[in-house]
Amino acid sequence: MVSNNEYSDKEWGAFKSGDWDAYVRLYDVHYKALNNYGFKFTRDITLIEDAVHDLFVNLWEKKSHLGNPASVKNYLYKSLRNLLFRKMDRQQRFVNIDSDDDYPFNFEVSFDTVMIESESEKALQKKIKEAVETLPARQQEIVYLRFYEGLNYDEIADIMNLNINSAYKLLYKAVNKLQEKIKLTDLLIILCFTLSEKAILEIN
Repeated sequence: MVSNNEYSDKEWGAFKSGDWDAYVRLYDVHYKALNNYGFKFTRDITLIEDAVHDLFVNLWEKKSHLGNPASVKNYLYKSLRNLLFRKMDRQQRFVNIDSDDDYPFNFEVSFDTVMIESESEKALQKKIKEAVETLPARQQEIVYLRFYEGLNYDEIADIMNLNINSAYKLLYKAVNKLQEKIKLTDLLIILCFTLSEKAILEIN
């Protein structure tokens, strides 16, 4: 299976030049991940599919005017998030997205690619999920993007419309709250399945 990080600058350039095959590959590589990310904000599958559809239509229509993002995945996540929020706003699901509590976030993580056989580890996984779900939406989202999507602070700040310092502070606050509910050693047992060594050191 092709990783959603494996869409090269060369392919992006080809897509911008009107290469249909490069455009189809862009869609194929990122479609599932974008739908999964959209599902974090709403359970309205039709709304998500409409947003993803509109995103790719807009990309094709505006391809010649697009820049060269440092990360295609990051660019698509941010674009979908903004588009989906506008659609949700029109449906009056929430008023704005400036505070911790004014938009939904469904923290559900797929461990399809991780084999967790130990019953104790499965119990810890459930415990961490339940703890994360007690956090405000923005904190849940930054935990998801940092630890389960593996994005760096620059990318997270860009997606969530934050500055870098705010992204650091938000994640620090989220991890502190998690440690009030879960022992640090237990937290690391599960997160080590998805975190890089650098990210693990950030929690210690």
